[in-house]
Amino acid sequence: MKKALAAAALLTFGVAAHAQSSVTLYGRLDAGLEYMSGVPSNQNAAGQATNSTHRFRAESGDWGTSLWGLKGAEDLGAGTKAVFQLEGSFNTMTGAGPGGGGLFNRWATVGFANDQYGTFTMGRMLFISNGVWDFDPFGQSNWSSASLVRGRNWPQSSNNVAYQSPKIAGFDFYGQYALSNATNWNGNGTTAQGREAGAQVTYTSSLFQIRGLYDEIRNPANGGLYGPAGTATNTANIATGVFAASREYSALVNVFLGQFKVQAAYQAIRTSGATAVLPGQPTTLDHEWGGVTWQATPAAALIAAVYHVNGNNGAGNATIYTIGGSYNLSKRTLLDLQVATVQNSKGANYGLNANNSGTSVATDNPLPGHSQTGVYAGIQHSF
Repeated sequence: MKKALAAAALLTFGVAAHAQSSVTLYGRLDAGLEYMSGVPSNQNAAGQATNSTHRFRAESGDWGTSLWGLKGAEDLGAGTKAVFQLEGSFNTMTGAGPGGGGLFNRWATVGFANDQYGTFTMGRMLFISNGVWDFDPFGQSNWSSASLVRGRNWPQSSNNVAYQSPKIAGFDFYGQYALSNATNWNGNGTTAQGREAGAQVTYTSSLFQIRGLYDEIRNPANGGLYGPAGTATNTANIATGVFAASREYSALVNVFLGQFKVQAAYQAIRTSGATAVLPGQPTTLDHEWGGVTWQATPAAALIAAVYHVNGNNGAGNATIYTIGGSYNLSKRTLLDLQVATVQNSKGANYGLNANNSGTSVATDNPLPGHSQTGVYAGIQHSF
């Protein structure tokens, strides 16, 4: 009897070990105070801002999106695991959840992971263009690589299938393919999203890291590579085209020099099939940035960066100059500070925030040809 009980106990232990699973709750809260000049105020009958002012406000997510999520894995044996991730964003200052994309607007994925063969997932996820995050000195904070391309490189993507390879001789591959779910493969106006896809290859060594990235976002209305155009009577939406649907080619590099990390990138954003384009509405963008992070102490980091964009068709160019840094009070809590200014050429109205619209007072974009300056100080806690 004792032997039988012992055998049963061992069998039960073996089944439990084989089916071992884990679930982790995680999150991040980001909040602070922000000052910004060059904010448009008042508007004419056409919806265009007519003058500007400055403002102070309490803000959530300037240094990093406030979010919470669940992720987990179940051991299926033979080195394979079933994995899932659910993640949604929220506003720390108001407690409000995401305005679009549902409760888990950032991640809602399920799939398989194997150390030898890689990871395959399906669902909603951050679009592959977010792969610039690792090469942005300010980590795609609110005033960084997304600003001058009006959010083109930080959207989410639904109906997606993705594959992440294991690292082999320093190289790894990541790819995504998102279906439109429309009768037209690229999109025909019956669904909220057109076809989206992309791929990146990364090489990592102890001295440097390089990444090449290609992605495309199709216009859900017609499946094309050009977003909704503005009209002569709707100049508030004059800037949506190339920022909403286009191809993006990115070359990015990190260099590790002891306490210093040097980062640089170039992005070419291109459309095709654009017709009846208004002056000031670009069909191509060239976007570059560079910066350095000095890890002065294990807790304190100082950052300086420059971001530049140039658009065709009279869209002009703009440059963001920014400095900032963070101080870790603990492994989970940090204080952050950023000071930034954007300088626009005549006719350009790029702002510090990544607003995909023109001169409406509903956004923070400055008046054409005007500059804008901002200061942000906050606290961030992760769990």
